[in-house]
Amino acid sequence: MIETLNALMGGFAAAISPVNLAWALAGCFIGTAIGVLPGIGPALTVAMLLPLTAKVDPTAALILFAGVYYGAMFGGSTTSVLMNTPGESATMVTAMEGNAMARSGRAGPALATAAIGSFVAGTLATLLLTLFAPVMAQFALSFGPAEYFMIMALAFTMVSAVIGESLLRGMTSLCIGLGIGLIGIDPVSGVVRFTAGIPELYDGIDVVVVAVGLFAVGEALHGVLQPARAGTMNRMSPTRMSASDWRRSVPAWLRGTAIGFPFGLIPAGGAEIPTFLSYATEKKLSRHPEEFTPNGGPGAIEGVAGPEAANNATVTAALAPLLTLGIPTSATTAILLAAFQNYNLQPGPALLQTSGALVWTLIASLYIGNVMLLVLNLPLIGIWVKVLRIPQPLLYGGILVFAGLGAYSLRQSWFDLLLLLIIGLAGLAMRRFQFPVAPVLIGMILGPMAEKQLRNALAIAQGDWTVFLTRPLSLVILCVIIAVLMLPRLARLRREPAQFAR
Repeated sequence: MIETLNALMGGFAAAISPVNLAWALAGCFIGTAIGVLPGIGPALTVAMLLPLTAKVDPTAALILFAGVYYGAMFGGSTTSVLMNTPGESATMVTAMEGNAMARSGRAGPALATAAIGSFVAGTLATLLLTLFAPVMAQFALSFGPAEYFMIMALAFTMVSAVIGESLLRGMTSLCIGLGIGLIGIDPVSGVVRFTAGIPELYDGIDVVVVAVGLFAVGEALHGVLQPARAGTMNRMSPTRMSASDWRRSVPAWLRGTAIGFPFGLIPAGGAEIPTFLSYATEKKLSRHPEEFTPNGGPGAIEGVAGPEAANNATVTAALAPLLTLGIPTSATTAILLAAFQNYNLQPGPALLQTSGALVWTLIASLYIGNVMLLVLNLPLIGIWVKVLRIPQPLLYGGILVFAGLGAYSLRQSWFDLLLLLIIGLAGLAMRRFQFPVAPVLIGMILGPMAEKQLRNALAIAQGDWTVFLTRPLSLVILCVIIAVLMLPRLARLRREPAQFAR
């Protein structure tokens, strides 16, 4: 405990340097702005910033990306409350009660409880991250290649099964990503794989090109072809909470944090599930159920406070498996993993030993960033409202320009621009036919790592495939994978026995 505290203090000493504070402020500001804009998420933004920060100090760049990541969750509540237009999918629940409060003249308290709840949950979740990250890293040091391969297989399975509406589509997206990850020269045998004789592909496809193409180009093209419906702006009221609002919000913040943090630790597909679970909990426990919109009420403040806290706790907790195991649990953390790899850093149990100063500076910046976001969200609401008035053609045009510049800056190659266009069109097609894009990136990044661990495990076991069954932890993870795949199917068969019989 003393060692953790000393390491955190060292992280604060580095994080409060003027340069790092400036990067944290920039990340929080950009993150809040893109959270306000509907359809522009943190994954897209971090993907565009990856090539632009290639020459930036690793610590500063990762502080910037982290600020964008959790700043977007703060910003998404503004459009949800004022326009009933969630800036992020995780703020859909906030839109239900928050917009109802805005229509009844209580937009100010709704935005205040969302901002303060995000701050409380983010700070508590960062504290838990501080305490649990070293423990998780120490536990992970006992893993062998077999356990690492099974953990990656679990990540593949859970992300593909939970993200999107169809397991088949999720698995198809994952296989596409795994295939892209195999392109290039095999690092073990030196055999050239899946390059079609194109020399530019011998080194593989850069993960930045794939991330920018799928998220930035694909999302921009999709937004142009299917423009979002404009919402109706509600009038602002003073952002003050009454004593009753505080009494109802504080327990909801704490419950939301308790619900959201565990979901961030597992590959459960983002913050949507814990926010809905938090909303259901608040509705059940509330002393004012008549105020909730499903009951025809004017909007209940607990229905905003709890889900917003759960949202931000989940986002912060997702950094724990990323830093200690090298496992991304969402699209944005997958791109953050790519950012680490761009700086020749491999998140995992050894990261705290080899780059401890960077990790603790990043964690310290989360505490600082939460305070910055609280300051940015309440006094600057007027600015965020004006950001909403940016015409969509200019917005998507700017995204495409920055995406092209970022891809070209990697190697100054026209081939990267061609790949960007092809991947962007593929991303557009995936959105059109409802294939999730996050498993593609996760498969591409984790695929080569999983292949390496599989080969190591079989080499140690002298080709004996039962090594994954004879090691207890590996067997437990395999059982979890089977449960993730089978239990939803069995539950569906129980609900629809007649259809199954046909």
